[in-house]
Amino acid sequence: MARVIEVDPDRFDRWLAGFGERHGPYDATREDTAGGVVVRARAADGAAVVATPFGHDPLGVVLVRRGGYAVGLAVGSRLTATKVSTRHVQSRTAAGGWSQQRFARRRGKQADELVGAVVTHARRILLGDDESPRKDADGVPKGLVVGGDRALVREVLGAPALRALRGLPMRELYDLGDPRRDVLESALRRGRAYRIELTEPDEAEAAPTPG
Repeated sequence: MARVIEVDPDRFDRWLAGFGERHGPYDATREDTAGGVVVRARAADGAAVVATPFGHDPLGVVLVRRGGYAVGLAVGSRLTATKVSTRHVQSRTAAGGWSQQRFARRRGKQADELVGAVVTHARRILLGDDESPRKDADGVPKGLVVGGDRALVREVLGAPALRALRGLPMRELYDLGDPRRDVLESALRRGRAYRIELTEPDEAEAAPTPG
């Protein structure tokens, strides 16, 4: 099974050179895509690489968990606008009967309020409070990085106010912790990174040579 490595765009050429030093001369193909140049390489010892960029710029970041949320807009490696906040949504099950029903209603209300807050800030930060911006408008994301709770992220992006974000290229990072400023910055770094699938020689013997 291939191992996945994330490498910053400005370090990728150096990483690829190191791949050649470790595994010997390699053949490589390069394919231009909307997100950047996809590189496929196979070394003399059979090691293989598929490196996929996510070079969409500007880039929107939306992270949502029951403990809070973070929304950011980035140009290159720099966040130009952000909103980070904590929110409490109960997650433990209460006792049965009426207490459980009240608990479920309260938890549902808290989740709805969380989603509503994220949608409001995402519309402001990512769309300039314009629900139908031109696709080439300045400051509108060309791609999205999302993370946190899958169901909550799905609710946020499904909101009518964010319909302009639908269909954008998306990189998912659901292994992130509770959204904080440092987590938002980490999501941006990982979102912009080359995602490299590295197959070691004993795993790559059956793989065809690129080209």
